[in-house]
Amino acid sequence: MDYFNEKVLKHYWEMLMSEELWINITKASMRITVILFASWLAVRLGKKFIKKVFLMRMSSPLNHSERRQKTISRLLQSVISYAVYFSAIMAILPILHIQIAGLLAGAGILGLAIGFGAQSLVKDVITGFFIIFEDQFGVGDYIKINAAEGTVVEIGLRTTKINGSTGEQFIIPNGSIGDVVNYSVNNSKIYIDLQMTTDADFERAESIIKKYLNSLPEIHKELVAVPVFLGVQNVKGTEVTIRIAAETLPQQQHGVARTIRRDVTKLFEENNIPMAHPKMMFYGVNGNEEGRNE
Repeated sequence: MDYFNEKVLKHYWEMLMSEELWINITKASMRITVILFASWLAVRLGKKFIKKVFLMRMSSPLNHSERRQKTISRLLQSVISYAVYFSAIMAILPILHIQIAGLLAGAGILGLAIGFGAQSLVKDVITGFFIIFEDQFGVGDYIKINAAEGTVVEIGLRTTKINGSTGEQFIIPNGSIGDVVNYSVNNSKIYIDLQMTTDADFERAESIIKKYLNSLPEIHKELVAVPVFLGVQNVKGTEVTIRIAAETLPQQQHGVARTIRRDVTKLFEENNIPMAHPKMMFYGVNGNEEGRNE
């Protein structure tokens, strides 16, 4: 028994120390290194080429869908990575003396066994394809999906990534995407309400506001048209609510609304037009009311 064990150990030791083995290992290592380097280089150059091509398309005056170009560019970069690295693995396996034919046959049987459990993955991929094909939303769009709201940073065949307004990132499987609200497709509209007192000169206030609104499109290029003064919307006690409507490019309405509120308030102060302020009532011991503006 000891003689047999000694003979086996000697055999393996001779095989381990044989020159032919190390030559084969060196050759295999070099071939694997070349394949991995070539794959890395191909992915890098492929991504750069795709990025450059789509940048040229987006800068073209004939391009009308920059968001779609960005989406397809990101998707193609992902696809080229998967394709190249999968090909590299297929090339490395024969070097390691792993038979691809037997592996594929086993994979076919295994795939059949787990196929019923991969329905969600198939659903994700199919849904992702139709999202891109139908251009439902694209990279850079501000959208809302279920509880997730923010800017789309990546659309893949399996998942969609959204960056929220406070820095969080939502990763949503495409198959779970239901109703989508896209805020970046159409122009945005905003209604700006301001409060005045009932004793204010409305005709003078209207004239000042309209003159100011007519000057805005030259200053703010995000405005689609001249904002409209809609007039009185509500009267409550000594308060009168006036409304201004504006239409802007997608997702530009909030900044415009803040600017209009600030400028109209300043114009009212300069022209001595009283604006309504919250009033707090105090009741004395004798029941008399005293009002104080807050």
